[in-house]
Parts: sequence; structure tokens; C-alpha cells
Amino acid sequence: MLNAILSQGFIFGLIISTIRLATPLIYTALGEMFSERAGLLNIGLEGIMAFGTLSGFFGAYLTGNPWMGVLFGVCGGILINLLYAFGTVSLNGDHTVNGMVLNILAVGLASYIYRTFFGITGEPEVVQGFTELKIPLLSKIPVLGETLFSHTILVYLAFILIPICHIVLFKTTFGLKLRSVGEYPKAADTLGVNVIKMKYIGAMICGGLAGLGGAYLSIAYMNKFLDSMVAGRGYIALAAVIFGKWKPAGILGACLLFGFADALQLRLQAIGFQIPYQFLIMLPYVLTLVALAGVVGKTVGPAANGQPYIRSK
Repeated sequence: MLNAILSQGFIFGLIISTIRLATPLIYTALGEMFSERAGLLNIGLEGIMAFGTLSGFFGAYLTGNPWMGVLFGVCGGILINLLYAFGTVSLNGDHTVNGMVLNILAVGLASYIYRTFFGITGEPEVVQGFTELKIPLLSKIPVLGETLFSHTILVYLAFILIPICHIVLFKTTFGLKLRSVGEYPKAADTLGVNVIKMKYIGAMICGGLAGLGGAYLSIAYMNKFLDSMVAGRGYIALAAVIFGKWKPAGILGACLLFGFADALQLRLQAIGFQIPYQFLIMLPYVLTLVALAGVVGKTVGPAANGQPYIRSK
């Protein structure tokens, strides 16, 4: 068994799976980063991702074009998250309650819509998804070429977004306004920043990226829609934002760590590791709890995160 774990095939397969499983976490966690930087603590990521899987699946199924699936996934995530934004920004509702409502509503709604169109079948419908895109020259590098540069385009896009999000958040006027709203909205309002508008923009970015993370699962990873395909990834992405200290580079590291834990349990099951599979499935979630228990007390998020803003006060 140890020889199988230390084999070249196992290690390279583990690296490939880690990258692919980290991709939906990266999209969703980056979206949550923008949301929390705007002061919106959104724990409804699980629901947004679930609705994104359905929207992306329908876009690819109806058009036969996976890029339309991406567009549908992004739009579906934005639309469903606007419900959360309306409840927390316009109505000043509790962020945690609205996030949990979004989880329950979106997950159930996605399942209901799918069954309404396709009924209850033994074999789920399959869509044309993205195929692997080998990067010229780089994919020919011995050993590392196949593991790092032979993925779908959505995988590459997720990693490209890391420096882009850093520049947008920390090097632009828009990013400064967004961060000021999450830190001290009253002062930002006094300086002419439209706090409500910035919060809605943050919510839309979060919805779009989390919806894209969900769409990745249904059109680039599995090419089908399943009720349980999100499988807690929304909560893991939420933990990755805290673990990554609300910064893109840190979030990337956290998502790779959690993706590695998920990939490891799948690979161990595949080689018949002699331990009940239920314990292996628990691995990424246990790692999430351990990571948060070790760092949550040492990180400080946006000061006004999760707090309603009422201008009259």
C-alpha cells in the first residue's frame, strides 16, 4: 500500500486532482472576498454554487456551447445573490439569517427546476463541456508539463484571476472604495462614496464568481448536474477566505490546501486504502475546522463586515 502511495502515478494524479478540485473553491472564495471587503458576510455560497451548477448546465444543454454555460452560471449566481443583497443591504436584515435562507432556497430550487424539466431518471443528462487545453511548449516539459499545463481553460482562468483580483482590490480606486465601505462605511459615505451601490456591486461580483465556481462543476468537471455535487464546497470556500486573510494570494494557498485534502481522500479510496471511506470523505472538512481553529483568532477581517449600514444613524 505504501508503495502505491509513493508511486509516480499516484503523486502526479494527486497533483492534477488538487488543481482541478481547488478551481471551484478559488472562484467562489474570490467572490466572497469581494463581498466581505464590501461588508457583506455571505454564508450563502453553497446555495449560489448550487444554482450556478444548474444555470451552467442549462446554458450548455440548451445551446450546446460550454461558454454559454459559463455565461448562464455567472448570471444565475448574480440573480440569486441579489436576493441576499436586497435582504441585507436594502432591508438591513441579519447577514447570517439571509445567507442560510439563500442556501436552503437555492439548493432546493435548483433541484426542483432540474426535476421539472427532466423528471426523475436513473441516469442524469450529460452536456458537452470543456476539454483539456494543452498549453504549447509548456505541456511538453518533462514530468510537470502534463500535471500543470493540461487542464481546461476554466482552470487556467481561475489562476489568472488571482493577480487580477489583487490589482483590482489594492491598486485601483474602485478597490479602495470597496475596502473603505467594508471598513468604515460612514466615513466612506462622508467622502462621497455611494455605500449602497458599492455593497450591491460587491454582492454581484460574489454571485457571479460563485456561480462560475458552481458552473465549473457541471460543465468542466463532471459535465452533468447532480443534487449533491457542490458537497459543502461553499462552506470550505468561506473558510478559505478567512484562512487566506481576505487576500487573493492567501486564498489561493488555502484553496490549494483544501483541494489537496479532497483529492487525497479520493485517491486513497481509489487504491483501496484500508480505512472506512466515511473517514476519508471527512478529511477536507476536518482540515477546514483545524485550519480555522488555528488561525481565526490571529486574523482580522474588515471592521464593518456583517454589520448593516443605516445612513440616518
